[in-house]
Amino acid sequence: MAAAEFRESLVILARNPVLWIPGIVGGVIGAGVWLIYVLSGTFFVSKLLVIFALILIFLIAGMIQVIRDGQITLRSLITGGRRSFFRILLPQLVIIFVLLLIITIVVVPLTLAGFASDQSLISLLFILTAVPLFMLTFFFDTAAVFENRRVFDSIARSVQIVVQKPGDVASFYFLGIGFFLGLIFSMMVLWEAFLYAQLQPLMSYNESQIQAITPDQMVAIIGPSGIWITAGIIFIGVTILIPVLYSYKVCFFRALSERMTLTVQQIVGEYDSKGRWYKY
Repeated sequence: MAAAEFRESLVILARNPVLWIPGIVGGVIGAGVWLIYVLSGTFFVSKLLVIFALILIFLIAGMIQVIRDGQITLRSLITGGRRSFFRILLPQLVIIFVLLLIITIVVVPLTLAGFASDQSLISLLFILTAVPLFMLTFFFDTAAVFENRRVFDSIARSVQIVVQKPGDVASFYFLGIGFFLGLIFSMMVLWEAFLYAQLQPLMSYNESQIQAITPDQMVAIIGPSGIWITAGIIFIGVTILIPVLYSYKVCFFRALSERMTLTVQQIVGEYDSKGRWYKY
């Protein structure tokens, strides 16, 4: 099932260039964050991340809305973003709050027990908490837009889909993660090909020396041209990643929710006086 929806998403993207706008804007933001980090450090980046995140949420909301409505134009994208912005933002804030609450509940006893300095344990607990929560609530935005659900109802709908259709959802995740890793690998190969001359001295380093390289040292190694090449690679990667994954997510959710609705309709009926089952 997941492969068919992935192909469908690629067809939709090929026929509707407007759907690439969230990816293009995301690519500009990603490249901009990299350049701001190199030029000014993390101070300005941390201040701008919230604004950039809100812009992306607006465009992604519009993207989901126009695919649902079938009217894929620039005006519809903007209108859909305005209509569905808070439908996506509010559940996302709830999910973030729940994640922080769970982590706090787990970390406070560990801190009192003297494990606060064990960063590897804290990181492991964060992963064990964040990953299941992320997987269970991954479809909250599509549920909110496609089915006009409210904040908690959209989250509950996502959990329902994941729990009731674990096989289909697992295939969705495997294919999506495979695409993500393949894209990252391709971008890394492209980056290393462009920066081969700058990175060649690192081939003589041993593992401990490579691990000891700081981000500032890496920036100095790749030089000004490498900084701009890195920005270009980030732009290309994000431009591809956002439209493909979100259109795939929308197509998968639409197909799976239709199947679940059809299944419910098929089992609706009643028994007659002789115990025979009749469907409505």
